[in-house]
Amino acid sequence: MITYDELNKQNHHITELSNILSYLLRNRSMCDTESCCGLFYSYVNLVQEHIKMVDQNMYSELLKSPDEKINNVARNFMSGSVEIKKILKGFTRRWCATRSKDALKIKDHKLFLEETNELFDLVLQRILDETEHLYPLVRSLA
Repeated sequence: MITYDELNKQNHHITELSNILSYLLRNRSMCDTESCCGLFYSYVNLVQEHIKMVDQNMYSELLKSPDEKINNVARNFMSGSVEIKKILKGFTRRWCATRSKDALKIKDHKLFLEETNELFDLVLQRILDETEHLYPLVRSLA
Protein backbone atom coordinates (compact mmCIF):
# COMPACT_ATOMS: atom_id res chain seq x y z
CA MET A 1 0.00 0.00 0.00
CA ILE A 2 1.30 3.41 -0.92
CA THR A 3 1.57 6.00 1.82
CA TYR A 4 0.06 9.45 1.82
CA ASP A 5 3.58 10.86 2.04
CA GLU A 6 4.46 9.12 -1.23
CA LEU A 7 1.29 10.38 -2.91
CA ASN A 8 1.92 13.89 -1.67
CA LYS A 9 5.53 13.74 -2.91
CA GLN A 10 4.27 12.68 -6.32
CA ASN A 11 1.70 15.47 -6.30
CA HIS A 12 4.38 17.99 -5.36
CA HIS A 13 6.71 16.74 -8.10
CA ILE A 14 3.92 16.86 -10.72
CA THR A 15 3.03 20.40 -9.65
CA GLU A 16 6.66 21.46 -9.74
CA LEU A 17 7.17 20.01 -13.23
CA SER A 18 3.96 21.68 -14.43
CA ASN A 19 5.21 25.04 -13.24
CA ILE A 20 8.67 24.62 -14.74
CA LEU A 21 7.35 23.36 -18.05
CA SER A 22 4.72 26.09 -18.26
CA TYR A 23 7.53 28.59 -18.06
CA LEU A 24 9.93 26.83 -20.43
CA LEU A 25 7.43 25.89 -23.13
CA ARG A 26 6.36 29.51 -23.67
CA ASN A 27 9.65 29.99 -25.51
CA ARG A 28 9.38 28.05 -28.78
CA SER A 29 13.12 27.45 -29.01
CA MET A 30 13.08 25.70 -25.61
CA CYS A 31 10.54 23.14 -26.86
CA ASP A 32 13.21 21.51 -29.03
CA THR A 33 15.87 21.16 -26.36
CA GLU A 34 16.71 17.73 -25.01
CA SER A 35 16.44 19.01 -21.43
CA CYS A 36 12.96 20.42 -21.87
CA CYS A 37 11.73 17.34 -23.72
CA GLY A 38 13.20 15.13 -21.00
CA LEU A 39 11.30 17.08 -18.37
CA PHE A 40 8.14 16.84 -20.41
CA TYR A 41 8.39 13.06 -20.79
CA SER A 42 9.16 12.79 -17.06
CA TYR A 43 5.99 14.76 -16.38
CA VAL A 44 3.89 12.47 -18.59
CA ASN A 45 5.36 9.33 -16.99
CA LEU A 46 4.88 10.68 -13.47
CA VAL A 47 1.23 11.58 -14.11
CA GLN A 48 0.59 8.11 -15.54
CA GLU A 49 2.34 6.46 -12.60
CA HIS A 50 0.45 8.59 -10.08
CA ILE A 51 -2.96 7.83 -11.58
CA LYS A 52 -2.11 4.12 -11.65
CA MET A 53 -1.10 4.19 -7.97
CA VAL A 54 -4.23 6.05 -6.93
CA ASP A 55 -6.39 3.69 -8.98
CA GLN A 56 -4.77 0.64 -7.39
CA ASN A 57 -4.74 1.87 -3.80
CA MET A 58 -7.59 4.25 -3.07
CA TYR A 59 -10.92 3.00 -4.34
CA SER A 60 -11.38 -0.46 -2.87
CA GLU A 61 -12.11 0.80 0.65
CA LEU A 62 -14.50 3.43 -0.67
CA LEU A 63 -16.40 0.93 -2.81
CA LYS A 64 -16.78 -1.43 0.17
CA SER A 65 -18.64 1.22 2.11
CA PRO A 66 -22.41 0.86 2.45
CA ASP A 67 -22.71 4.65 2.12
CA GLU A 68 -23.90 5.60 -1.39
CA LYS A 69 -22.18 9.01 -1.22
CA ILE A 70 -18.82 7.39 -0.52
CA ASN A 71 -19.36 4.94 -3.39
CA ASN A 72 -20.16 7.85 -5.69
CA VAL A 73 -16.92 9.63 -4.75
CA ALA A 74 -14.98 6.51 -5.72
CA ARG A 75 -16.87 6.17 -9.00
CA ASN A 76 -16.35 9.85 -9.83
CA PHE A 77 -12.60 9.63 -9.22
CA MET A 78 -12.38 6.40 -11.24
CA SER A 79 -14.25 8.08 -14.08
CA GLY A 80 -11.89 11.06 -13.83
CA SER A 81 -8.90 8.72 -14.05
CA VAL A 82 -10.25 7.19 -17.24
CA GLU A 83 -10.81 10.64 -18.73
CA ILE A 84 -7.33 11.90 -17.81
CA LYS A 85 -5.73 8.76 -19.28
CA LYS A 86 -7.72 9.26 -22.49
CA ILE A 87 -6.75 12.95 -22.74
CA LEU A 88 -3.10 12.19 -21.97
CA LYS A 89 -3.00 9.44 -24.60
CA GLY A 90 -4.47 11.74 -27.24
CA PHE A 91 -2.14 14.54 -26.22
CA THR A 92 0.99 12.40 -26.46
CA ARG A 93 -0.16 10.92 -29.76
CA ARG A 94 -0.56 14.41 -31.16
CA TRP A 95 2.49 16.18 -29.73
CA CYS A 96 5.10 13.58 -28.82
CA ALA A 97 7.53 12.08 -31.32
CA THR A 98 6.84 8.43 -32.05
CA ARG A 99 10.41 7.25 -32.50
CA SER A 100 12.22 9.40 -29.99
CA LYS A 101 11.59 9.84 -26.31
CA ASP A 102 13.46 13.14 -26.30
CA ALA A 103 11.53 15.12 -28.91
CA LEU A 104 8.23 16.84 -29.40
CA LYS A 105 6.55 17.38 -32.76
CA ILE A 106 5.29 20.94 -32.65
CA LYS A 107 4.05 22.54 -35.85
CA ASP A 108 1.73 25.06 -34.23
CA HIS A 109 3.36 26.38 -31.06
CA LYS A 110 0.35 28.46 -30.02
CA LEU A 111 -1.98 25.45 -30.21
CA PHE A 112 0.57 23.25 -28.45
CA LEU A 113 0.85 25.78 -25.64
CA GLU A 114 -2.94 26.06 -25.28
CA GLU A 115 -3.40 22.29 -25.12
CA THR A 116 -0.46 21.84 -22.78
CA ASN A 117 -1.82 24.45 -20.38
CA GLU A 118 -5.25 22.78 -20.49
CA LEU A 119 -3.59 19.45 -19.64
CA PHE A 120 -1.62 21.02 -16.79
CA ASP A 121 -4.77 22.68 -15.43
CA LEU A 122 -6.71 19.41 -15.59
CA VAL A 123 -4.00 17.45 -13.79
CA LEU A 124 -3.48 20.17 -11.17
CA GLN A 125 -7.23 20.29 -10.50
CA ARG A 126 -7.21 16.52 -10.08
CA ILE A 127 -4.35 16.79 -7.58
CA LEU A 128 -6.25 19.42 -5.63
CA ASP A 129 -9.40 17.26 -5.60
CA GLU A 130 -7.42 14.25 -4.41
CA THR A 131 -5.79 16.22 -1.63
CA GLU A 132 -8.95 17.95 -0.45
CA HIS A 133 -11.53 15.20 -0.97
CA LEU A 134 -10.19 11.72 -1.77
CA TYR A 135 -7.35 11.33 0.73
CA PRO A 136 -9.31 12.68 3.72
CA LEU A 137 -12.25 10.41 2.86
CA VAL A 138 -10.05 7.31 2.60
CA ARG A 139 -8.34 8.24 5.89
CA SER A 140 -11.70 8.63 7.61
CA LEU A 141 -12.61 5.05 6.72
CA ALA A 142 -9.31 3.52 7.91
